[in-house]
Amino acid sequence: MDPLSEVLALLKPKSYSSGGFAVPGDIAISFPKHQGIKCYSMLAGQCWLVVEGHEPVRIDAGDCFLLPRGLPFRLATDLSLEPVHYTVARARLGMGGEASDTECLYYIAGGHFALTGGHAEMLLQSLPPIVHIRRESDKAAMRWSLERMREELRDPQPGGSLIAQQLAYMMLVQALRLHLSDAASAGPGWLSALSDKHMSLAIASMHEAPGHPWTLQSLAERVGLSRSVFALRFRGIVGATPMEYLTRWRMLLAADRLKSSSDGLASIAQSLGYDSESAFGKAFRRVMGCSPRRYARNGA
Repeated sequence: MDPLSEVLALLKPKSYSSGGFAVPGDIAISFPKHQGIKCYSMLAGQCWLVVEGHEPVRIDAGDCFLLPRGLPFRLATDLSLEPVHYTVARARLGMGGEASDTECLYYIAGGHFALTGGHAEMLLQSLPPIVHIRRESDKAAMRWSLERMREELRDPQPGGSLIAQQLAYMMLVQALRLHLSDAASAGPGWLSALSDKHMSLAIASMHEAPGHPWTLQSLAERVGLSRSVFALRFRGIVGATPMEYLTRWRMLLAADRLKSSSDGLASIAQSLGYDSESAFGKAFRRVMGCSPRRYARNGA
């Protein structure tokens, strides 16, 4: 698998909810803090998105946006309106159930994904508070998923809720793809590095062979850069040294195996390039904050 697919597989995004709602009149709807990622697309109309601590963003038909930091936000047809809590709005508008985009001010659909794998901040902290997909070329790439979601919400069929969940997941992955392809919007982090051919190759190499005895020199040679240039560029783009990233990735793999397999510590340590359980245990404790045995027992 490619690095983005591997990280998503490790973090195990699970659809918490998916669906859509139409807003027939002027209203501002407030949403509290949330865990995981919210991913929405504007199927029709337009509104304002206001995330706590950030300037309002205009969302137009065809736009998609991700909210990965869990900050409170509101959707408003008019910024001067007093916001109504989403539970009140849901009762009034039927949010989350069947919806029609006929004669509505806006019609929005998407999903809320809980990241059930460990250390979700590896993905979330690589993203800005708002990922706004609005370029025409990007919206064209999202169009198939949006149209299928719209059809499922407009004309519910048996199995429709499962299809809506899968479509929302497709929208999430596609939005992440589009974000990392836009170098202008990308900030420091491993996700941004995937759009750099040298850094992407280094990360893919570490992911493909996490137990290989990688060194700064061998990784630099692998991507065709000098040791000093590679080290400087990797830290500048990813926000960590190559060896720090490698250790972090190894420990995330170890944490997943400790919880989802019956592999022993010696086997896991050896497969990830550690000669002894002791060396592996020290690295695990440094990254994960507890011993491997305690993590396996408590999922701490």
